[in-house]
Amino acid sequence: MPYLLLGLLLLAVFLLAGKSFTSASPKLLARRTRAVGGITLLAIAVILALTGRIGLAAVAASLGAPLLGWALPWQRGGLRIGRQETPWLVMERDGQSGEVRGAVKAGRFAGRALNSLQSGELRDLWAELAADPASRRLFEAYLDGRLPGWRVHFEADAANRHRGTAGPGAMTDEEAYQILGLAPGAGEAEIRAAHRRLMKRLHPDHGGTSFLAAKLNEAKDKLLRGH
Repeated sequence: MPYLLLGLLLLAVFLLAGKSFTSASPKLLARRTRAVGGITLLAIAVILALTGRIGLAAVAASLGAPLLGWALPWQRGGLRIGRQETPWLVMERDGQSGEVRGAVKAGRFAGRALNSLQSGELRDLWAELAADPASRRLFEAYLDGRLPGWRVHFEADAANRHRGTAGPGAMTDEEAYQILGLAPGAGEAEIRAAHRRLMKRLHPDHGGTSFLAAKLNEAKDKLLRGH
């Protein structure tokens, strides 16, 4: 019976969608396609929940909700309609299309739009944002909508990179360069200049956090010890 209900629901959705897709503009078509996908996944989640498969239902709901512009209770730091800003990121969601736009304010990718970053760059930015928990939570909410399943790949890659290279809690040279927004091998003058520039923007007195300021100092000290 649950599968019959699901089939009838999906048939109704696709019949209604098919009528409106034929005359829709490309922008409207994209929005309606997301809506159909979201409704389909949420319908599957309901059926899975009714048949006792709660884990699979949660996965389907997590994939479907962002397509409709929703944030589920367990998606920490979910994006709301409007503008949100942290020391490292600025993001906003279009209330009509549901599209999330954002840009990077600091670090190696400063000035870049999030939608211009490729998967590898998104992974590197996620690692860089370890310096600011608030920015990382906001970015993770963005990734939940753009790259479902990203956590498995990003966290596995991070574990492979750092396995055996540093003790617990130790900052690596690579992390220090990323935090200061520098390319590996930067000289002492570049390190000091980057540190000064970021401290002016990210110090607690200018809207940053004590944690972030401490990370900037740690990164500077780590790199200067090697010069």
